[in-house]
Amino acid sequence: MVEKTDKLRIALIGNPNTGKTSLFNALTGLRQRVGNYSGVTVEKKIGQWGLGDTQTVELIDLPGTYSLSAKSIDERIAVDVLSGHMEGQPAPDLVIVVVDAENLQRNLFLASQAAELDVPMVIALNCWDVAERKGLKIDCKLLQQRLGVPVIPTVANRRRGADELSAAVLEAVQSRPKMIRPSWPAPVKESVELLRNELVEKNDETLKDGELMRLLFDQNSAVRSRLKTPMVEVEKIVQSARDHLRSGGFNPDAAESLLRFRFLNPLLLDIIERQANLKKRSRSEGIDQLLLHRFWGLGIFVGMMYVVFQSVYTWAGPFMDLIEGVTGWLQGLAAGALTNTPMLQSLVVDGVIGGVGAFVVFLPQILILFLFIALLEETGYMARAAFLMDKLFQWCGLNGKSFVPLLSSYACAIPGIMATRTISDPKTRMITILIAPLMSCSARLPVYLLLIGAFVEPRYGPSIAGAVLFAMHFVGALLAAPLAYILNQTLNKGRPAQPFIMELPPYRVPRVRSISWRMYESGKDFVVRAGTVIFAMTVIIWALLYFPRPAELEENIISQYSTSSEEEIAQEIDAAYLEQSYMGRFGKFVQPVFAPAGYDWKITVGVLASFPAREVIISTLGITYALGGEVDEESKDLREAFKRAKWESGPKTGEPVYNLAVALSIMVFFALCMQCGATVAVIAKELNWGWALASFFGLTGIAWLAAVAVYQITIRLI
Repeated sequence: MVEKTDKLRIALIGNPNTGKTSLFNALTGLRQRVGNYSGVTVEKKIGQWGLGDTQTVELIDLPGTYSLSAKSIDERIAVDVLSGHMEGQPAPDLVIVVVDAENLQRNLFLASQAAELDVPMVIALNCWDVAERKGLKIDCKLLQQRLGVPVIPTVANRRRGADELSAAVLEAVQSRPKMIRPSWPAPVKESVELLRNELVEKNDETLKDGELMRLLFDQNSAVRSRLKTPMVEVEKIVQSARDHLRSGGFNPDAAESLLRFRFLNPLLLDIIERQANLKKRSRSEGIDQLLLHRFWGLGIFVGMMYVVFQSVYTWAGPFMDLIEGVTGWLQGLAAGALTNTPMLQSLVVDGVIGGVGAFVVFLPQILILFLFIALLEETGYMARAAFLMDKLFQWCGLNGKSFVPLLSSYACAIPGIMATRTISDPKTRMITILIAPLMSCSARLPVYLLLIGAFVEPRYGPSIAGAVLFAMHFVGALLAAPLAYILNQTLNKGRPAQPFIMELPPYRVPRVRSISWRMYESGKDFVVRAGTVIFAMTVIIWALLYFPRPAELEENIISQYSTSSEEEIAQEIDAAYLEQSYMGRFGKFVQPVFAPAGYDWKITVGVLASFPAREVIISTLGITYALGGEVDEESKDLREAFKRAKWESGPKTGEPVYNLAVALSIMVFFALCMQCGATVAVIAKELNWGWALASFFGLTGIAWLAAVAVYQITIRLI
């Protein structure tokens, strides 16, 4: 069903690094909403744009793409939206193609492809100020005459040209200008006509010329997947059309680029006058010689990443303490107000408020990490970093496009997995998704801090403790590389990664508004996507930890600890109930599986309770050791409880449970295991539930093996 709306719908499309999203933000301000396209997790951004004084239109920010080849999900979305085949989305009334004034020829390639979809068009010639500074002069009026559509110079980050663009769009909505198209040679026309006769007319498909060209020119075009015609028949028809084109003297895989640029080149004659500022250009090249150096460039990158992550932890600390303080204060208020209803009190305090606090507490780290990511992207360094990483990724079947998703996963795997939609090769994208959870996200940090503070720092000092904390963030990354190699050998049959092609954008001064908006969107995305799942899982875990609650158990504890304070008795009651809960019983049942890693039943319960969200282990251990669920990673009482803990049964009865070997084993397990229900759900949406469950159980098995190995080796060395 197509949603009905009286508002005009205008789509923004453009190459990456053309300032398309900056223009979208400038035109819509805060009147935006973000959601997902139906059936996929690719984001759609829709905003309200006021044209003139009276009319408001709906502006759609399509994913940035270099072409409409429809191989990646982003390209498929762009084609489907522009052609009106996106479920629930009518075709736009007009498309604004955002073109980088410095790269006119290449950017107009995308505009030429969009023109084949028969949509009215306006071209926003963006980054006009940068082109002027570099001595480029473009005759916009002549270009407009030759293309047949309005061409408006803009500077998105300063809103220059916004009024002129509004006026041009208002007029174009009425006149419906369409960009001139190439005059295709006979073999192309005949091949397209063959596709039209066999698919559109015989099988009642609704395809425009541009979509038929996608089937003709692109290998394994994603357009095929939404056709009603059986796939076997589609393959035969498309192959017949491609064979016909080949018999006419054109290679189907290269013909489009050759013919479109042959069409565009004459149109751009006398359009551009160059008076290049060689001094500025050489300065940029000089910076690149250092940042892209195979030795110094990599060293600078590693040093920069170290500073980034150290800053994340240092700056986020006070804000996390504040959130934890507010959470504890709210829990205290709720506990006092619900003293007469113990079950409701526990649900609200531990399930609802504790569940919300469990994910909100990590928001400062995510915001700060995305602050740095936005800074790296805004300045142009992120593309250079991806170029550097491409050389390191090639051996395991990945390329530089995997770098940004994996880096983003250090904050949270969810936005990292979402970022893989820019990877056109489906197998490379799948491998990147499957290894993204191995990047040490911020939820693992409390576990590291708790155990390092208890067992590493007191024994080896703060410098070694800091080194261990830094090293723990790369345990998963070290495993990810060989795992990606194995997956590439099995899923991709050892095929090398596709060549990595990425434009190196010019160095720019970061824009505060753009960075702030990026942080807001990332924080909102984390709260909505991850927070809802974590909250639901926390409530479920609460139930498993709360029930059953036999009344006689409380009476026995009261009589046993009659001389203790009320607070101590309450904590002992909570610990006893947890031991008798469904989760406690299950933890005791599976404890022998974790015994080779040095875990007793209490650690096992903490591990099991933390599968929906890793950080839950701290509050669970707090309850287990009769300290209450309000403890955090800096709790001295919890660290002391670790040191006093003794084995309650088995051959180690009476011996200390915790030591350095157990601490390292737990940290390694948490570094590798996928203890995040939200991440599993996102993988299921991106791939399917089969891969999501395989990833969950696979990483859990790997984490168990690594934890056992670390414990068995370390216990023999200490």
